[in-house]
Amino acid sequence: MAKYLVIVESPAKAKTIKKFLGSSYKVEASNGHVRDLPKSQMGVDIESDFEPKYITIRGKGELLTKLRKDAKKVDKIYLATDPDREGEAISWHLITALRLEDKNVARITFNEITKTAVKNSIKQARDIDMSRVDAQQARRVLDRVVGYKISPLLWKKVKKGLSAGRVQSVALRLVCDREEEIRNFIEEEYWTIESEHSLKNKRQKFEAKFHSKNGKKIELASQSQVDEILKDIEGEGWKVSKVKQGERTKKSAPPFTTSTLQQEASKYLNFTTSKSMRIAQQLYEGVDVKGKGSIGLITYLRTDSTRISKEAHEEACTYIENEFGKEYVKSDDNQYKNKKNMQDAHEAIRPTYVDLEPDSIKESLSRDQYRLYKLIWNRFLASRMQSAKYNTYSVKLAVKDYQFNASGSSIAFHGFLKVYDHGEEQHKLGILNKLEEGMQVNLINIEGKQHFTQPPARFTEASLVKTLEEKGVGRPSTYAPTITTLLSRYYVTKESKAICTTELGEVVNDIMRNYFKDIVDVDFTAHLEDKLDEVEEGNIPWKEVLRDFYPSFDECINDAEEKLDKIEIQDEETDVICENCGRNMVIKFGRHGKFLACPGFPDCRNTKPYYEETDAHCPKCNGKILIKKTRKGRRYYGCENNPECEFMTWNKPTDQKCEKCGDILVEKGAKTLKCNNKECDVIIKNDGKDD
Repeated sequence: MAKYLVIVESPAKAKTIKKFLGSSYKVEASNGHVRDLPKSQMGVDIESDFEPKYITIRGKGELLTKLRKDAKKVDKIYLATDPDREGEAISWHLITALRLEDKNVARITFNEITKTAVKNSIKQARDIDMSRVDAQQARRVLDRVVGYKISPLLWKKVKKGLSAGRVQSVALRLVCDREEEIRNFIEEEYWTIESEHSLKNKRQKFEAKFHSKNGKKIELASQSQVDEILKDIEGEGWKVSKVKQGERTKKSAPPFTTSTLQQEASKYLNFTTSKSMRIAQQLYEGVDVKGKGSIGLITYLRTDSTRISKEAHEEACTYIENEFGKEYVKSDDNQYKNKKNMQDAHEAIRPTYVDLEPDSIKESLSRDQYRLYKLIWNRFLASRMQSAKYNTYSVKLAVKDYQFNASGSSIAFHGFLKVYDHGEEQHKLGILNKLEEGMQVNLINIEGKQHFTQPPARFTEASLVKTLEEKGVGRPSTYAPTITTLLSRYYVTKESKAICTTELGEVVNDIMRNYFKDIVDVDFTAHLEDKLDEVEEGNIPWKEVLRDFYPSFDECINDAEEKLDKIEIQDEETDVICENCGRNMVIKFGRHGKFLACPGFPDCRNTKPYYEETDAHCPKCNGKILIKKTRKGRRYYGCENNPECEFMTWNKPTDQKCEKCGDILVEKGAKTLKCNNKECDVIIKNDGKDD
């Protein structure tokens, strides 16, 4: 019979840990939190100094009964929940829920689920860290008070089903402020002059750009300026006035934090923040690897630190030396610079076994697990490798009194690019390294090009996470759920990767800005995060955070209740007629997105799916092509006359027809059109020429 009981959060984690502990240990899972504040009420007694009222989470009764029986049969219980505030709080709640106050209970934590880490954690067992628990309680109660005070106000003044929260409201403000910048942006015209050259009797070419006249840089604002310069240098000879050769190095990026993992997975794998966290959680808790059983493949995924353990660094260096050579190993383990507000509680995200190469276990992983693991593995290895080195060339061309510049580079030493190169740097060298001062060059072509300044780009999930982190708003674990909430409430929508505001989102943001300035103030919210850190460090009592915050917040609630008028958001009417009662149906928002509903509800309850239209028409029946989604949420394009017409395509259709076969052209990437007909080979590049 087992002498010890180990309780973790998830069954997957329990399965992995069981491998490392002998028959004396029984490992069970709590399946996350077992106690929380009630959903039906605030659950915080404000009059009694913000005392929380915890209840057992519905559906956990049977599990808790089983865990209590298990706990009675053993000599000691180890609480092995995640190594962060949330995990500490779960362990604390387990003591109460399982009635372990008089039992032999210890807390253990590990940053990676390996045999060494798990066994060492048992040797270093400790008591519950109440400062961490208090920091989690402070955040939970603070967020509950904000949410359960403001949300009913929004229901009353705007519509049912809305919500507000500390981090959520700041994130919404950032998106709305960016949208306002875009609306108010006034584009400005500017021009460039670009030339193409070769050496005499040489086919190789290189490009240059206009820079200055008589050594003074000139900004080109109009076509007349461009035409004047082109006229002035027409027929003149070009020569190389200066050649400069140099070197440049590019350092490897640090290993992943939660934020940077979400950003890079979005950029290179097209993962949402929530998907990145879900897949990373699977890799951390353990995956069945052929011939090895369940293995935790990465270290803990919620971290803001770039720190790496000495052992992991040395293992990586040994691997790099064996695989690539000693010259590729970083000469020392210079840790990356810590950012402001970094908690540095855990290591950066890295593979638990550096010699477990992604391709060697590819068959044991799902496609998404493999891609994310490979990204993490490559990034960690690259962080232990030498900088990449480039030879750079800078050339100045003189024509009359004017100067044109050309530059290029070639790679001299790959360094970390051997394992982490996404091909973003273009190393166009051409014949620049063959040019010498005083050399005459031929002019092949020269032209002026008109440009317009662009407004700031809308946020993507990745760039919003980056901005929240830079401003100190929220913590690694909050970014993904924050964005998910904004999308689920329809405060924002996504167009491709861009996050756009909705009318509802802007209405809520205006209310928050006008009546709850502190809640949506970036600096105020970041300051609250600092206060929570102080609670964790044991410097201030957790209820003091609430005592300082609540009085002015309560005044804002009362002010909004008194002054804020009812806001009507009209449903968007469509030309779709309800076949039951003849009214024009309107667009509504539901759990799964937009849908059509009869405005005669509750007398008429007719609803229909809502599909956005494209500009294209079906090549089979000339019906409108609509944007649709599969059951799994993948976007495709289908005819409005489905099922009578079976036309569909995964690529975005255009209103252009293929001149060869008459089918429609669809987008293939940002700069290419191709014929939708699989048997037709027409491809049109952005220069408009057929391939």
